[in-house]
Amino acid sequence: MAARHTLSAGVSARRPRILVVDDSKMQRKILSASLLRQGYIVDVAAGGQEALALCEANPPDLVLSDWMMPGMDGLEFCKRFRAMERDGYGYFILLTSKSEKGAVARGLDNGADDFLTKPVYVDELRARITAGERILEMQRQLSEQNRVISRTLTELQGLYDALDNDLIEAKKLQQSLVRDRYRRFGNADLSLLLRPSGHVGGDLVGFFPVGKTRLGIYAIDVSGHGISSALMTARLAGYLSATTPDQNVALYETEEGAYAMHPPDQVIGRLNRLVLEEMETEHYFTMLLADVDLASGRVRLAQAGHPHPLVQRADNRIELIGAGGLPVGLIEDAAFDRFEIDLNKGDRLLLYSDGITECPDAGGGYFEEEGLIRLARDLHHLPGREFLEAMVWTLAESTGSEDFPDDISAALLEF
Repeated sequence: MAARHTLSAGVSARRPRILVVDDSKMQRKILSASLLRQGYIVDVAAGGQEALALCEANPPDLVLSDWMMPGMDGLEFCKRFRAMERDGYGYFILLTSKSEKGAVARGLDNGADDFLTKPVYVDELRARITAGERILEMQRQLSEQNRVISRTLTELQGLYDALDNDLIEAKKLQQSLVRDRYRRFGNADLSLLLRPSGHVGGDLVGFFPVGKTRLGIYAIDVSGHGISSALMTARLAGYLSATTPDQNVALYETEEGAYAMHPPDQVIGRLNRLVLEEMETEHYFTMLLADVDLASGRVRLAQAGHPHPLVQRADNRIELIGAGGLPVGLIEDAAFDRFEIDLNKGDRLLLYSDGITECPDAGGGYFEEEGLIRLARDLHHLPGREFLEAMVWTLAESTGSEDFPDDISAALLEF
């Protein structure tokens, strides 16, 4: 018959619950009396089946079970005890007169944590129970830490999901900075490409009309990646706005009320001062700025650390032009050189970021300028938008992935 012994109300209920299982009534009384005196909550059972029912109703923290019992012995009870679902760990001590190593190994293999040899001495019982309590406390602390980690991971996942949603919206906003991916300007076509390596990036390409016969085109690559770089590109887009020419640092209003463009090198110089004097940022950026005369094909350019512009002639000859120059936002009063080219019918001008030339290939190298020249020659027959799409496809094939390590951007002017 199962029985349960409890302490008086003055004893802390935080003490472990111990289940004593033995077919000897006298042994149950001796063990339970000793444990009650030490302040534990004690349940008793006369056999394995009865003990399993008690474990279902009130899972014990620690079990003292005799090995040799009629019906279900202590070893089988231990195996079934270990198979039960429970919140915490249960410490299991087998009571046995067996002392040979083979028996001890069998007990450990079936889930026992410790052994007590009969007859049981009070001091040894207390020591083994205390050792079990230490294990249970360590397990409790570990479980609590795991719960804290689980809650923290759940909270972090929620924050990550919220941030990911914000970044998706940020990507839409950044892509909206390049509203027109293709535009025809009389006898010239302009195609734009913007492909961040993550949700958002530091590349930007764009244009702004200057009256009816001129066009400003720019390509920018802000240092770093991610949100801070994207915020920098958004601010720069405002400085070169096509919709609010009065706020565009490249433009000035003439006496006749029309807008004209400052020389590109002076515009980059002004941006350099703005970054150093007004923006509290550690970012710098490279830039190409072109002033295109749509009537004559004359192009004035300034280069600030950006990759060399590529000119592709109608007969498929290719030139890389420019002297490189310093990035914007590093040195006060930096000087930026201006140079000019003439575009004729069928010629192209490509402004591009180093995400293209520094794109890795499957062989462990990089695409580099030579790879871009080969690609431009191979794709010479394709018009602007198709050219840029084929270029991205070729880069993805070369590197073996569509997830590029750096932002990719380009502006292609076909005259």
